[in-house]
Amino acid sequence: MIRINKMSDEQAEQEIEELRQEIARHDELYYRQAEPVISDQEYDKLKRRLENIEACLPEGSAKQPTIGDDRQEGFVTHTHLEPMYSLDNTYNEEELMAFETRLNNIIGESDVRHYVVEPKIDGVAASLTYEHGNFVRATTRGNGTEGDDITRNALTIEGLPQKLAGSNHPETLEIRGEIFIGNQEFHRINQAREAEGIQLYANPRNLAAGTVKLLDPVETAQRKLEIILYGLGYCHPDVFTKQSEFHDALSEWKVPTLDRLWNCDSLKKAWAAIEELDQIRKTYPYETDGAVIKLDSLASQQKAGFTAKAPRWAIAYKFAAEQKETLLRDITLQVGRTGIIAPVAELEPVQLAGTTVSRATLHNQDEIRRKDIRIGDQVIVEKAGEIIPQVVRVVLEKRPTSSLPYEFPSECPACGSKLEKLKGEVSICCPNSACPPQVRRRIQHFGAKAAMDIDHLGPSIVDQLVGLGRVQDITDLYKLTKSDLTDLEKFGDKSAENLIKAIDASKSQELWRLLHGLGIQHVGAGVSKQIARHLGSLEAIQKADLAALTSINEVGEIVAQSLRNFFEQDSSGKIIEQLVSAGLNTLDSSQVKLDGPPSIFFGKTFVLTGALEKYSRGQAGEMIEKLGGKVASSVSNKTDYVVAGPGAGSKLMKAKDLGIEIWEENQLIANLNTKSEKSTKPTQAELF
Repeated sequence: MIRINKMSDEQAEQEIEELRQEIARHDELYYRQAEPVISDQEYDKLKRRLENIEACLPEGSAKQPTIGDDRQEGFVTHTHLEPMYSLDNTYNEEELMAFETRLNNIIGESDVRHYVVEPKIDGVAASLTYEHGNFVRATTRGNGTEGDDITRNALTIEGLPQKLAGSNHPETLEIRGEIFIGNQEFHRINQAREAEGIQLYANPRNLAAGTVKLLDPVETAQRKLEIILYGLGYCHPDVFTKQSEFHDALSEWKVPTLDRLWNCDSLKKAWAAIEELDQIRKTYPYETDGAVIKLDSLASQQKAGFTAKAPRWAIAYKFAAEQKETLLRDITLQVGRTGIIAPVAELEPVQLAGTTVSRATLHNQDEIRRKDIRIGDQVIVEKAGEIIPQVVRVVLEKRPTSSLPYEFPSECPACGSKLEKLKGEVSICCPNSACPPQVRRRIQHFGAKAAMDIDHLGPSIVDQLVGLGRVQDITDLYKLTKSDLTDLEKFGDKSAENLIKAIDASKSQELWRLLHGLGIQHVGAGVSKQIARHLGSLEAIQKADLAALTSINEVGEIVAQSLRNFFEQDSSGKIIEQLVSAGLNTLDSSQVKLDGPPSIFFGKTFVLTGALEKYSRGQAGEMIEKLGGKVASSVSNKTDYVVAGPGAGSKLMKAKDLGIEIWEENQLIANLNTKSEKSTKPTQAELF
């Protein structure tokens, strides 16, 4: 082995293994958990360091480079008709010019070489398949060869055409693009989470990545995903000769596509286009983190070919995030509804990316230690995804000689309880369920739209009720009377009546909303729906052991253990007893009994394909699930019924081949109406 920077063979081998493990950890955080802790540039530095060391290894020793893998359990995988590669990144003009030098070595020099420059949207890569102009499937990048089928979630995207406009369509076509969440919607969701005391999403990309992998399309629809399409995957027959021609076709087909792209006859002009984009991108309603430069000629693209993980004919230029230096005045701790302690950097105010920044996230205790962040340090701050400020690093040369490492407090700043580290996690937690910030945020969460949806129960009302001692846990809400409310600030007789009515109406909410509203660690709305539908009643959920819980789709060991820990606490048992006594619904609506023959939906698997006219696929799927059915995204021998609307393609053909019963939309509506009219809510005794 050749020595690198005077490293011994043993040192080089050790660093290679450490780098591989570190990169694998960041791949897991970025692609599967959507919670990256380093910037793209820091990540690329790790990759390049590994590549440089491995380049000095004997031939055949280095591992094959890989594309990150975003596939997750709970989704059907689908093989791309054309591999879906990632892009190599570059960060300055010199590196960009080296891209053309590499092209010259591969395909030869040309007097005029045309490039297309596109804005690089910071979202989740997706591939949409159309057959004869009809939408049939949406898939994530996955590992580049196959990805997760996210068709049901993609159908919630407003503006995504289920049929391409016009008539000149390839027989089979893969269109690549980015699914994202706009800045305005991102801020709306984070404001709601802040009101509930839930950790904020760091940037729109993380939120979009988590949203496309929700198992419940109804929940997905509430987050308003968007999509922009711009890339050509598989196409049969071949009808395009240039990337720019494909962009023109996208506009003719009336799909959501790029508002602006640049056609350049030299790389210098491409660089000028990148500089222009950098000036105007801040006016876009979505995040752009760079530009993508592609050869315009598809024949030249084919000649240039691919490396193991990226095309040689395209490269991404990443804009550097704006950074500023400022003083870290203090580190404060925020207590969330589940007791998790979130450290926050209190900064000397500084102008950053158009706003005044005085606070920044520090993530957790381990992150503070890793970066050796101390009070009194000069720190470099940037906006992650240009949204949430974070401390990038410490300016060590300016550190005061009297500086001491930050010691994470051992006691809760709000109630003084001894803090605990959660087993197997990096989070520090206050175990005192009566801790005032936890109480306020638990009640806010319980009444939130994503949980029990109690109108008029805003943060200021909760603060007053808790502060006056009238509400100490969620059960106290159902003991409130009008006289408990009329003396609240800005709260008159009418407001008091409305809140009492809203609280009373919440008693009949779905079981999954109650389960989610209990605020159990790791148990979100999507998981709550899976558990409620699978077990059917709150009593069954309380009694379920780890084996029963982990057999449920989307419930792993961590979620199952969190549920068991919650229900095994005496305090939780008392809360459940009081909620039941108050008359709250504890049965899942899918557990229906009919006055007559059994429901045709109950326990059956449905696939929806083509364009439905009266309902969206998401609405139809929700109604099927409420009547005990299951909705799948692909046809298999486990499918019981296929509902086919106009434009149904390969799924309908496969259903016919397998002999699966096929309904038109009017049959679905007739059966839904019949069962809805006959459905009655079962009693607790009928379920056991």
